[in-house]
Amino acid sequence: MLLPRYTQTCIEVGVDEVGRGCLAGPVVAAAVVLPDTFDLPLLNDSKQLKEKERIELAKAIRRQALAYAVAEASVEEIDRYNILQATFLAMHRALDEVFAHLSPPPNLILVDGNRFKPYPFVAHRCVVKGDGRYASIAAASILAKVYRDNLMKSLAAEFPQYGWAQNVGYPTPAHKQAIARYGLTIWHRRSFKIRPASATGR
Repeated sequence: MLLPRYTQTCIEVGVDEVGRGCLAGPVVAAAVVLPDTFDLPLLNDSKQLKEKERIELAKAIRRQALAYAVAEASVEEIDRYNILQATFLAMHRALDEVFAHLSPPPNLILVDGNRFKPYPFVAHRCVVKGDGRYASIAAASILAKVYRDNLMKSLAAEFPQYGWAQNVGYPTPAHKQAIARYGLTIWHRRSFKIRPASATGR
């Protein structure tokens, strides 16, 4: 069972990202502040949920959250800064929106994982596998996952040969074979060195 809070005294915002290991598309982060009275009985790490469950939970999270935001770091930013720094950039963008719309603002950031770039003037705690431990992080993981999956499915209409409607940019065998056959799109991360010798850029 997920824990509702890390402390009893802080206004907590949970943060998580989706898409770090993908070959294509942006990395997406979400930040969520849940009320003490939230009612989300199926809430869990997004990876443990079926797609329909994630979609329904995302709707409920958006209804119940005191504040939430979803933000991206682009493929260009991933290639320019590296995936870790781009992930922090997406997280900070999501946090910027939450802090701009919630008063009083959060005073503790709960981050899934073991590394984070400190957000100015706000304490944070990194929690390994936090999306399976704390409700606010799980909620953030769901919002980020649903947003990014929908984005990649929409991009699949333009580039159907890569199977993004199914693999949402992850390095599946079919995705790698499509890269070898058709080359790279503008949505592929060239810093991941995924270009096969025979591929031509697109």
